[in-house]
Amino acid sequence: MYAVIKTGGKQYRVQPGDVLVVEKLDGEPGANVAFGNVLMLGDGEAITLGEPTVAGASVNATLVETRKGEKVKIFKKIRRQGYRRTKGHRQTETVLRVTGIEGAGKSVTWDGVVDMTTKAMMNARARNLTHVVAALEAAASAPVAAVKAEAAEAAAAPAKKAAPKKAAAKKSDAE
Repeated sequence: MYAVIKTGGKQYRVQPGDVLVVEKLDGEPGANVAFGNVLMLGDGEAITLGEPTVAGASVNATLVETRKGEKVKIFKKIRRQGYRRTKGHRQTETVLRVTGIEGAGKSVTWDGVVDMTTKAMMNARARNLTHVVAALEAAASAPVAAVKAEAAEAAAAPAKKAAPKKAAAKKSDAE
């Protein structure tokens, strides 16, 4: 069974167990999210179309993480005028795991377990950055204010000690 839902001005075709990246939604990691704007339900050859939405249908999902997306660079140039401007943007996005679809007298749920591992954690593990992995695991269990303080401390490099000063050359009496 699958459904077509509308969120953030876009439409997504989802099935139970799918990982979905959508525009930013409010909520903490692990929260349950329900979508009521189901435009279509499909089960094999049988299709139920909404007018505009399917009455009584909903899609349930678990919020995995909220993060910033890929960088988009905006570059403007007017040739032969010396005009160049570069700007960038990173859109916030929410990662969801679809856990169930209900509607048209049927209900389908996903049997798996929602993995709450963030993309930053997977990237740090792949690059074998043990200190970053440890900081992210501590951040997952600590409150938000403490996380920001730990991240600032981890980002600051240890201060280097100044090199010892050289002793002045001894002057001899002959000079």
